Amino acid sequence: QVQLVESGGGLVQPGGSLRLSCAASGSIFSIYYMAWYRQAPGKQRELVAHITRGSITNYVDSVKGRFIISRDNAKNTVYLQMNSLKPEDTAVYYCNGIPPSDWGQGTQVTVSS
Repeated sequence: QVQLVESGGGLVQPGGSLRLSCAASGSIFSIYYMAWYRQAPGKQRELVAHITRGSITNYVDSVKGRFIISRDNAKNTVYLQMNSLKPEDTAVYYCNGIPPSDWGQGTQVTVSS
């Protein structure tokens, strides 16, 4: 069972950027789809972006053109570059496969002036 540890969150002003990282305890090469999810207060967890083993990406409409997901299979790490952040991006961000397995602690992203 691969364990996932997210990092890189923080407080940022609207329009700012953050880069999230997800470090896996084992190989992610066998996980075809890796994804970033987020859960805002009082809302259900949603899938934000996913990437295939071959680095084909897909995004939810609300982040298209602003977020970039990438993966480094050799380093067992998945990244989420978040640009032009908006207050509505405020959430706890998680990485996991599709379908998801055990959840990590996530990393808090707060966009506020």
